[in-house]
Amino acid sequence: MTRGGEGPTLVLPVGPRDHAEGPASAPATLVEYGDYECPHCGRAYPIVKAVQKRLGRRLCFVFRNFPLKEVHPHAEHAAEAAEAAGAQGKFWQMHDALFENQEALDDEDLLATAAGLGLDARRTAAELTAHAHAARVREDFLSGVRSGVNGTPTFFLNGQRYDGSWDEEELVAAIEQEIS
Repeated sequence: MTRGGEGPTLVLPVGPRDHAEGPASAPATLVEYGDYECPHCGRAYPIVKAVQKRLGRRLCFVFRNFPLKEVHPHAEHAAEAAEAAGAQGKFWQMHDALFENQEALDDEDLLATAAGLGLDARRTAAELTAHAHAARVREDFLSGVRSGVNGTPTFFLNGQRYDGSWDEEELVAAIEQEIS
């Protein structure tokens, strides 16, 4: 993390529009701008889960979409599928399923994943076809651009970009330091 308030900060504050796990009142908020097809985000996924488990209610974790569609052709539709699941109350289940099955992100796979999660498959298919959640994905993406995100994953800890290692021990240490 950049010291002394220098460096990139989160332009769009965390709020009710966000997908968050953990209490909003937690002393630490970790925001990830991620891409479901990014191999680095795939490696970060279990690390973030472990960090969440270790810190419990002292951490609020927020995920925002940052699909790098030029290099990851399925990323944008995967993000729209996650938002479609969110509209049916199952964002985090879809988020997890997408990261756990990064090799299965074409539209047929996205719909099979949605069905497997008990989502309304017709509704999900219609929303993906109509790009019903594209504006939300774009809003996340643009907020990331304005916040200085230029790759994935990019993390912000309590509003400041975290440029340290996202190895579990170092990330926990940085969050613990922020809390104290």
